[in-house]
Amino acid sequence: MNPLKHLLPDLEKGLTALDLPVALAPRLLDYLALLQRWNGAYNLTAIRDPGEMLVKHLFDSLAMHPFVGSDANIRTLADLGAGPGLPGIPLAIAKPELQVTLVESNGKKARFLREAVRELGLGNARVLESRAEQVAEAGAFDAITARALDRLAGIIAVGGHLLKPNGQLMAMKAARIDEEAAELPADWRVLAVHPLVVPGLDAARHLVVVARAA
Repeated sequence: MNPLKHLLPDLEKGLTALDLPVALAPRLLDYLALLQRWNGAYNLTAIRDPGEMLVKHLFDSLAMHPFVGSDANIRTLADLGAGPGLPGIPLAIAKPELQVTLVESNGKKARFLREAVRELGLGNARVLESRAEQVAEAGAFDAITARALDRLAGIIAVGGHLLKPNGQLMAMKAARIDEEAAELPADWRVLAVHPLVVPGLDAARHLVVVARAA
């Protein structure tokens, strides 16, 4: 029995607010329980309270779901500096048609990711224990994402080579990105900044979409 089952009503409410099926709840809760269990020994995240993890990890990751998957024509996604699998694992659970590659150089975190993929039966997710700049899969992905990895130009520097010619960087950001946008290389530009609403979170969230200039 999942030790976090008391969170199920809040999880289902949040999924409904995010326009996601509540049928996803058990698998997402299994991931959260696995993360909490491993966190004690591996220090995967500084957030320890399960209710806070629900909002700041699961809901925050899932808020970008409308912009990936078959409906958005994003079928392959590399999550750079995936850490404990955020946002990659929640997105892989929510979007089974999305092929997610979790890129993580830290050995302990990569070990957890492999176990999570195995235990959750995520056939659409794989783990690469590597630094992003050393991943030898140039032009393989429709999109890359990074959650608190670096500024936009830094993410492009280490992971831009992974994108297809028309591929997109989808970066989760809290604050305005005017300064970061100005730092982008001349051949990259901000396509869009999408405001996101994260259930239970009283803070600004944006999905910044960056692509090569035409």
